[in-house]
Amino acid sequence: MARRALKLASLVAATSGIYLYGNKFLDPNDFGVVRVGRAIATVHLRSAERLRELCCANRGTFIKVGQHLGALDYLLPEEYTRTLKVLHSQAPQSTRQEIEQVIREDLGKEIKELFVSFEDTPLGAASLAQVHKAVLQDGRTVAVKIQHPKVQAQSSKDILLMEVLLLVVKQIFPDFEFMWLVEEAKKNLPLELDFLNEGRNAEKVAHMLKNFDFLKVPRIYWELSTRRVLLMEFMEGGQVNDRAYMERNGINVNEISRNLGKLYSEMIFVNGFVHCDPHPGNVLVKKCPASGKAHIILLDHGLYQVLSESFRMDYCRLWQALIKADMKRVQKYSRRLGAGDLYPLFACMLTARSWESVNRGIDRSPVSASEDVEIRSNAAAYLPQITQLLNNVPRQMLLLLKTNDLLRGIESALHTRASASSFLNMSRCCIRAVSTYQRSKSHSIYRRAQISLTEALSLWQINLYELFLWLKGSQLGNWVIALLSRMHHSMY
Repeated sequence: MARRALKLASLVAATSGIYLYGNKFLDPNDFGVVRVGRAIATVHLRSAERLRELCCANRGTFIKVGQHLGALDYLLPEEYTRTLKVLHSQAPQSTRQEIEQVIREDLGKEIKELFVSFEDTPLGAASLAQVHKAVLQDGRTVAVKIQHPKVQAQSSKDILLMEVLLLVVKQIFPDFEFMWLVEEAKKNLPLELDFLNEGRNAEKVAHMLKNFDFLKVPRIYWELSTRRVLLMEFMEGGQVNDRAYMERNGINVNEISRNLGKLYSEMIFVNGFVHCDPHPGNVLVKKCPASGKAHIILLDHGLYQVLSESFRMDYCRLWQALIKADMKRVQKYSRRLGAGDLYPLFACMLTARSWESVNRGIDRSPVSASEDVEIRSNAAAYLPQITQLLNNVPRQMLLLLKTNDLLRGIESALHTRASASSFLNMSRCCIRAVSTYQRSKSHSIYRRAQISLTEALSLWQINLYELFLWLKGSQLGNWVIALLSRMHHSMY
């Protein structure tokens, strides 16, 4: 225990080095001109490498926290996210003996009694568990998720160590605002370590999104599942960020990106029940041989965020304001969500766009390579302000920011970032969510009818605009425009 505390003290000391170069003052007009010096980048890289080494040495909870930080592409300096991303592929593996022990303790039987075959090499290993392919006695092919045996006992001690040492460092560096990370770990880890909770989440989201026929969620086999062992239907496919796989298999990349956006808009804005770990290993794609349709397979349902109604409505209205470039409402709803005077930075964090693009309208133009570099550079320059924001916003926002960054990473890999269709789908969901909320609060039949009519008109406008964009980009649209142009000239 003392040895782990000493290691963690070194880890915290490494991360605290970022504040030696912190920018204390925030000027929204600087978003397009900030440059990060070599000295700062060197400090960040050295600290990030120490973090990675210590996460690998301590395993379990530490790798989980490191993976969380590595997913914050547009919120933390690139040196951190690039260095910590490798933790997704460097998670520890349990031995065959450890796996047998967990199954024996939880299911009361040996592996050979339960399965006809059981592959020794895991399909994937994560910080808390690993997954093996197996065949049951009745011939069903299943995926068996097995928790690492020591994670449960060690996690609470690790979180306590983190909390104590971060508090100590905060006394030395008052700007060191990373307590939100410990609070999230304390809340989420117990849920992620309960595989029965994960199974319930999987069934809930499958039922909630049953109208999306392109979504596939593995079926849970409850009779052979416990808090540490989860048996589910075996599903396979290519990772959602593998554009080459999609092209080889005749899968429409734009359709996948559009459908993924639909799923998450529905989860966030309409239902308030959000799968918060959509890294490429948890989202697969596969073309159905029978129908020819492309399916999205959603895996790993341990981490979900439940959004309160008031938070969800403020978040809906903020995104509506961002899409319309209504800066007064952007300021209003950003403040309501805890951003305070840092609302320009908050808007940039949410959209991963420059302040200039936010003012102009984030749906007006796609993200350029130079703007993407600018945003990532600003993550380093404004790190103290970003961590202050992360400490001030509602806890519900933290996992949404991580989810946003993971989804943007997928869109960047597929070259579909900031497409018009993604904003149109978000707008539809926001309109539906706000209208449903307003109807639920109204006791007047006339008022409810008025809300429904406004909703229908707004959705119709979006459909009309989508049709216009389709015509504009299609061959048919070009013919129509050319014909109208000729008719116009012939009249004069």
